[in-house]
Amino acid sequence: MSKPAKSQWNFGELFPAPELRRVLTVAELTARVRALLEKQVGQVWVSGEITNLRAQSSGHIYFTLKDAASQLSCVLFSREAVEHRRLLADGQKVLLQGDVTVYEARGHYQLIVRAVELQGVGALQIAFEKLKQKLAAEGLFAPERKRPLPRYPQRIGLVTSPTGAAIQDVLHVVQRRNPGLEILLVPCRVQGQGAAAEIAAAIRLLNAYHVREVPARPIDLILLTRGGGSLEDLWAFNEEAVARAIFESALPVMSAIGHEIDFTISDFVADARAATPSAAGEILTEGVFSSRQQVVNLLQRMARTHPRRELNEQLQRLDDLRTALRRRAEQAVEGQRVAWENLAARLRQARPQARLILQHESLQVSWRRMRERIRERIKDCQSRRANAESRLRLLGPEQVLARGYSITTVAATGEIIRQAQDVQPGQILKTRVKEGEIISTVKQKSAT
Repeated sequence: MSKPAKSQWNFGELFPAPELRRVLTVAELTARVRALLEKQVGQVWVSGEITNLRAQSSGHIYFTLKDAASQLSCVLFSREAVEHRRLLADGQKVLLQGDVTVYEARGHYQLIVRAVELQGVGALQIAFEKLKQKLAAEGLFAPERKRPLPRYPQRIGLVTSPTGAAIQDVLHVVQRRNPGLEILLVPCRVQGQGAAAEIAAAIRLLNAYHVREVPARPIDLILLTRGGGSLEDLWAFNEEAVARAIFESALPVMSAIGHEIDFTISDFVADARAATPSAAGEILTEGVFSSRQQVVNLLQRMARTHPRRELNEQLQRLDDLRTALRRRAEQAVEGQRVAWENLAARLRQARPQARLILQHESLQVSWRRMRERIRERIKDCQSRRANAESRLRLLGPEQVLARGYSITTVAATGEIIRQAQDVQPGQILKTRVKEGEIISTVKQKSAT
């Protein structure tokens, strides 16, 4: 079969049909991704650490949840009734429940938070605050229920670990300041599971022992103590069982837990708090220690105030005063002698007679100069007066009239006429010339 002939003018399909394709806008693509995330992932629980937390005035909270490998944008809207909202902060480890979605305006995927659970120290802190508020509302922290500690305790109950550093600190201070203080130790665990129950039982045991021994050997107070540590280490003293045992104790309770910056629920319930175990030892022994110091000081004062010693001191003081008086008298006489010699020397150097003669001669010279100056001044004044009189005569009215001028005045008032406007027709005038006066009447006036 032969092939069909191909024309030289057959160029094939010049404009092939366009390939069919679906072009999405950015918004459409983002909406697809959002729908896919919400369908495939949906609501999840996720843990991590909060960073870059921002609380807006609208009440919404924005932050980033991160771990060692990645991070996730999160938003907690104000309408969500989420517990612990106010406790969220940078560095807080949390467990979040929320919906994974996409914020389409920016194309970022994020977690819309629905629930928050604090982890680590944050959870313990929440439990601490809740119990603190509860016990405070019941009046366990009320100042009016706190009892004063005895100033001179003779026997105390000590609740602590027998192997910890706290007991060594307390014993060291007591041995140094009041070795006679009797300590009744009730050993217990102060950390870990079951420690709170042992501490509470120890407090109750000391109260029971006190009831049995009164009045023979009573216990004056209970010291509850341990060394420093983290919040987890001190947690046994934040348990409600320990707080109730302290509150129900018939004996006063002092707490000395941790370091100065550490505060536990037991500190708030106890009748007194010491910053450290060593400070507790000093407080408990302060009465005896200060009294002993007072006795020592009193003995020293008695020795200092013995009559014989006082008499000797007075005699010694009298000798000192006698010596000082003699020395001062001698110094005064010597001072006067030196002063008189200095005055005599100055008088001899001054030669008052010669100075008086010089002063007299100087006075005579000054007197002659003064008289000469006075005569010259009088002559000068007389010359100036003569010149003034001569000028006055030249400028006087008589000299003006002598040169042919006249002075016209109103006859009735003597007012000088200076211009034509000063007179009126019919007015009588008086004109003064060099020799005599002329009386005239104004007929008319004209202005030049």
